[in-house]
Amino acid sequence: MANDLPVQIDKRLMRRAFEHAARSYDQAAVLQREVNQRMLERLDWIKLDPQWVLDAGAGTGVSARALANRYPKAHVLGLDIAESMLQVARDSDPWWKRSMPFLSRNLPQYVGGDLSRLPLKTSSVNLLWSNLALQWCDDLQSTFSEFQRVLAPGGLLMFSTFGPDTLRELRQAFSGIDGHTHVNRFVDMHDIGDQLLYAGFSTPVMDMEMLTLTYPDVMALLRELKAIGAHNVTSGRGHGLMGKRKWQAMLQRYERLRQEGRLPATFEVVYGHAWVNEKKPKMADGQQVIEFKIQARQMGLR
Repeated sequence: MANDLPVQIDKRLMRRAFEHAARSYDQAAVLQREVNQRMLERLDWIKLDPQWVLDAGAGTGVSARALANRYPKAHVLGLDIAESMLQVARDSDPWWKRSMPFLSRNLPQYVGGDLSRLPLKTSSVNLLWSNLALQWCDDLQSTFSEFQRVLAPGGLLMFSTFGPDTLRELRQAFSGIDGHTHVNRFVDMHDIGDQLLYAGFSTPVMDMEMLTLTYPDVMALLRELKAIGAHNVTSGRGHGLMGKRKWQAMLQRYERLRQEGRLPATFEVVYGHAWVNEKKPKMADGQQVIEFKIQARQMGLR
């Protein structure tokens, strides 16, 4: 079936979706802000004094501003593929700070670019941060290799992304409706760990948790996904409108999951961090060790 075939991200369509979602993003990005906060809490356990910080997939600059506050002596650069997102980020900085050179030095700077082709010098970054952006990359190994290139020796990569159980309810509701993909595909945590090693990172640490948001109906979920730019941008998507009968069949399937008047939407959030040029503990056969931590708890955010 078509749903079993490999799918690719249409970057042109992805960029357009995020460009259109720039003004609605912050209001709708409940999950993204929550995951961002959890990533920041993880930095409390890591001793780091970076000179240069890159927020890869910066969006409207929420993470970049938080990192600039955490590391006031660092130069923080936010990079995103959607220029309108970056404009929202720039506009979020107080005008009076932007107009005063001695205050603006601590403000993040923003640049357009693709995560797989970073417009940065080799070994120029000490902390590379990416919150819920890697799921939009087709070739993780290539992207991680690019991250490894720009990180300086001793540099840290810290990221979050979505795992394969993300939006499983929506995917199941669409399953068998037609031969198209209706929900983006997501990479397994163990495969992500392998890709980090192939790219040259040391001792990756991976963990995962399930977060559940609830909605009054399916349309509320779909409106929120649209508001943050999270469209189906896979190569296997359908072109044109779905027929009314198929649409109603999908809605009825999802309705079977209703509990206490709400419909659940599961998000498998994968967290990871790895270092550049750290000592690499190995097993007897010479292979590196990847540490995995799986947190099976579910946490309702709504």
